[in-house]
Amino acid sequence: MPPRSRRGRRRTPARELNEAAQLAEQLQAAGFTKRDIARIIDRDPSLVSQFYTRHKGAAFVPALTRVLAAVQTAGITETDELARIAAVHITRRTTAAGTRARVRTKAVLITPTGTGTGRAGVAAIASGSTRLRPLIAEAARQGLRLAFTVRMPKTGYVHPSGSRTDSPGIRRDVIQRADHTEERSYGSAVTGGFDAADIARRVDAARGDVTEAIRQWLVDTGRINADAHITHLEIRTWRPR
Repeated sequence: MPPRSRRGRRRTPARELNEAAQLAEQLQAAGFTKRDIARIIDRDPSLVSQFYTRHKGAAFVPALTRVLAAVQTAGITETDELARIAAVHITRRTTAAGTRARVRTKAVLITPTGTGTGRAGVAAIASGSTRLRPLIAEAARQGLRLAFTVRMPKTGYVHPSGSRTDSPGIRRDVIQRADHTEERSYGSAVTGGFDAADIARRVDAARGDVTEAIRQWLVDTGRINADAHITHLEIRTWRPR
C-alpha cells in the first residue's frame, strides 16, 4: 500500500510518473522515506522530489533498480548497505564531447543570521566530506558558532545514549536507527556550540578531511572508540548573540 499523501497536496498520477519516480514509489511503499532514498543515492532530498515534479532521475534508474531488487529479494533494509549497492551503478553525466560533466552544486549558503547547514552521506563520507569544508571555512571567516550531528554504529560510542558525560546529555537529541546505528548531536545554540574557526583549523590539520577532523575530535574527547567509523555527518552554523 503506497504511503498516504499529505492533506491538501496533490500527487502526480502513477501513469504520469517517470521510471525513477516509479522506483521511488516502490521504495516508499517498502518503508523508505524520500530522505532515505536520497541518502542511498547520495544526493539531496530535493532531487528525489524532482523525480515527481520535474521528471528528473533517469541517471539513477539503474541504481534504484538494483536497490529495489536488494530490498525485495534479499531483504536488505540498511541504508548504508543499499548505498554501497547503488554507488556501483551511479555514473556521472557526460558532455556532448564525451567528457565528464561538471556536477552542479549549490554555493555555500549562510543566511544573514548566520544559519547554514551541510550534510554528507555514505559516499561523501568516504571521500572526507570535502563538500562541507567551504561551509566550515565561511563560518570561520564570519566568526560563527557551529554544531554537528554524527551517525555511526552504536558500538562506536563510548558512553550510553543520554549520558551527560557525552553531549548533549538529553535523549531527545539522540536518534536510534533500525540498522543499529545512532545519531548524536554535539553543540547547540543553547549550549553555545563550538567556535567554527577552531573546527576549521582542525580540518586544515587533517588536510581538508572533514570526516577525519570530526572523528579525531570525538576520539580525543573520549566520546567514541578509536576504530569507530562515521557513516553520516551534518554541520550547522549560527551567529552568536
